[in-house]
Amino acid sequence: MKFDYDVIVVGAGHAGCEAAAAAAGLGSRTLLITRDMNNMAQMSCNPAVGGIAKGQIVREIDALGGWMGRVIDRTTIQFRMLNRSKGPAMWSPRAQCDRAQFVRVWRETIEGIPNLYLWQDTVNQLLLDGQEVRGVRTQLGVEFHARCVVLTNGTFLNGLMHVGSVRFSGGRMAEPAVTGLTEQLVSLGFTADRMKTGTPVRIDGRSVHFEELTEQAGDVDPHRFSYLDNVRSELKQLSCWTLYTSPACHEVLRSGLSESPLYNGSIKSIGPRYCPSVETKIMLFADKTQHQLFLEPEGEQTNEYYLNGFSSSLPFDVQLRALQQLPAFRDIHLYRPGYAIEYDFFDPTELLHTLETKRISRLFFAGQINGTTGYEEAAGQGLVAGINAHLRCHSEDETFVLRRDEAYIGVLIDDLVTKGVDEPYRMFTSRAEYRILLRQDNADMRLTERGYRLGLADDYRYRLFLSKKQVCEEVTNFIRSFSVTPERVNDLLLRLGTSPLEHACKLIDLLSRPQVKFTDAMNGIFEFREIIDAISANYRNEVLEAVEIDVKYGGYIKRERLVADKISRLENIRIKGRFDYASIQSLTIEARQKLARINPETLAQAGRIPGVSPNDINVLLVLLGR
Repeated sequence: MKFDYDVIVVGAGHAGCEAAAAAAGLGSRTLLITRDMNNMAQMSCNPAVGGIAKGQIVREIDALGGWMGRVIDRTTIQFRMLNRSKGPAMWSPRAQCDRAQFVRVWRETIEGIPNLYLWQDTVNQLLLDGQEVRGVRTQLGVEFHARCVVLTNGTFLNGLMHVGSVRFSGGRMAEPAVTGLTEQLVSLGFTADRMKTGTPVRIDGRSVHFEELTEQAGDVDPHRFSYLDNVRSELKQLSCWTLYTSPACHEVLRSGLSESPLYNGSIKSIGPRYCPSVETKIMLFADKTQHQLFLEPEGEQTNEYYLNGFSSSLPFDVQLRALQQLPAFRDIHLYRPGYAIEYDFFDPTELLHTLETKRISRLFFAGQINGTTGYEEAAGQGLVAGINAHLRCHSEDETFVLRRDEAYIGVLIDDLVTKGVDEPYRMFTSRAEYRILLRQDNADMRLTERGYRLGLADDYRYRLFLSKKQVCEEVTNFIRSFSVTPERVNDLLLRLGTSPLEHACKLIDLLSRPQVKFTDAMNGIFEFREIIDAISANYRNEVLEAVEIDVKYGGYIKRERLVADKISRLENIRIKGRFDYASIQSLTIEARQKLARINPETLAQAGRIPGVSPNDINVLLVLLGR
């Protein structure tokens, strides 16, 4: 019996769900294969989404028509906008989710998408025709054929877990690892390596003395991740809690270091620098007497809590005794210890910007298989891989690639395929040179048009986008044309600590002052209040936020746009296949080697390859006759 599909997606984590939903949503007959249909889009580590730069990625996924933001908004139990004290380029949404509800809503979503089919099984072999993928074979011996295959295996490829000296195979606690795929891909010439990540203990909230903790409530005026106006969480909003480790806690942790697989040589894989284990923190920062921890609820209807900041692979008894040194945890009961996990990944420089592999045609990689860490980074890659797998099935020429000045997802993928990884890749605002352009508030303005032209963003989303855009223009035109006189606003200005007016001015000039907020003007200028009250309450706050950012930061935004446009000229100079780099003696040896290995698409990408100097780029420009 032959089973034929356009696209097969292997793995139903955050990358796999977005990839399958995108391919099917665009019209491809899609099969999503997962070993456990009850664990789709499982939050293996923290039951939270978003944060610095990661929140921007989720909003970009939503603006393009992806699903992660909508699922979050239905399952949120706490929302916070981080970095409000900094500039808007740094504002980042973060939501605590109900872990069980998140999985339930994702499965409900997947099962409701036409053209999308599910199969519960384990894929352990690719079917090939020369240098082109033709399908997969599963552990049950079933063969599925497809025009494109997307691998999103997460931490399951030869996964090995550690708790002290105890080691066992698995891709996640109580879930077996996947074998066979890595070995086949390596035999085909792919470069594989090992990475390591970890997760903290899970705690029974009934054993916690909450009176010893500091409460951290969510925002009183929470935003949403999705730009749609018809998605809301009906769940009870819960608080997180903060506490600190202590010298006594550190002493217990140090006593167990000889049994830590991180320190006794059992783990040799590359670990995350920016999310270290607690034993790594006490060694790297030996002068610190305490480290902050966050106790976060796992859901509305459970006593389970996640201890953010206490990732560990120490023996269970060491973890327990260390936590018992903290007053709030003196009677603590654990559901399970923290553990470390090692897994296979592949060199992402062997991918195109579409996330199709260079070695095997029509085969795509997305998520932790590319050396990244984080739900958001995985989902962003999955969306792009799913879109391009669909396009590859139906067009030989059309591709979907996001530029670095267009989206954090574009920065993420360009970094992976151009620079590769030497540790688990995590997105930060500092990785984006155009972060003033790539704000969380304007992802819809940047990307919804593209999502709509592609066919992923639907008519309803597009109408909302056009309506919001029109209202933003109306508010902007009003404040540009409306005049205010000294007698109307000077009392307000003096109260706000800014100099009074001597002559009438346009409202936009007044609002450009950092001391004057839009809310101040709304309270003091009746006409401004009238135009704001006329805006639909569903997106009134987003309109005000967007316009205020444009007014107060317009100069910086324009300047960064000019720089991005200048650099984009090099993005338009395509060089793939035009040079035999090994024969260009005027290039440095390192540049020749790296340009030949990565074979960049454009001159701008060539300039971002580590080891390729500006002088090397000038050599290529001369050879191009420029």
